[in-house]
Amino acid sequence: MQDFIQLVSNTGLFSDIDKTDIPKMAKHLQMKVRSFKKGDFIYRAGEAVSSMAILVQGSLIIQKDCYWGNRSVVRKITAGEAFGESYAMPGSKPLMFDVVALENSTVLFLNMDRLLNDFTDNSEIHTVLLKNLLLLLADRNRLLTQKIDYMSQRSTRDKLIAYLSAQSVSCGSSSFDIPFNRQQLADFLSVDRSAMSAELGRMRDEGMLSFERNHFELHTIDRQ
Repeated sequence: MQDFIQLVSNTGLFSDIDKTDIPKMAKHLQMKVRSFKKGDFIYRAGEAVSSMAILVQGSLIIQKDCYWGNRSVVRKITAGEAFGESYAMPGSKPLMFDVVALENSTVLFLNMDRLLNDFTDNSEIHTVLLKNLLLLLADRNRLLTQKIDYMSQRSTRDKLIAYLSAQSVSCGSSSFDIPFNRQQLADFLSVDRSAMSAELGRMRDEGMLSFERNHFELHTIDRQ
């Protein structure tokens, strides 16, 4: 139980909530913990879901395959992040994406209907949960707005510049790691992997950046 409490308390949804309150919340929210192996589907497109999910260990990816097999990556999920909350809302439509484990992962599921309804014995906890849920949704909106900015760029180079610049600002450094491998990054930006790799090579040759696997360092260019 102590391991479970620690895992739950480390997630954003349960921020500012006393650990001693988690066991009774687990019962009220019908919390369930499941383990998934690398490659397992947590959710599949077309499913109707009623549970909000939180990744407590491992990493997942949200992706969408079109009818002809082309794949786009929506985002990568790291420990502590929630997913599926919008589709678990009452009256929501079936899920539009697949959620797949990138490595062995542990996921916490909780009943969204019970989360939205007030706690009969502790409305203060319920208020904190709703505040945290609102913050999660606001953060999700920010990420989607960022991705729209990347996608609105016309060329592969412009998309890479927009994405890498945003990562640098987010990390507060010109040297940083990105959460994607090359194929995932290409799918995330909706560009051809070979064309993207070639563009990264040209940008490196021009002195704009250097990279090793998923580690990047951006360089200032002397334009004189």
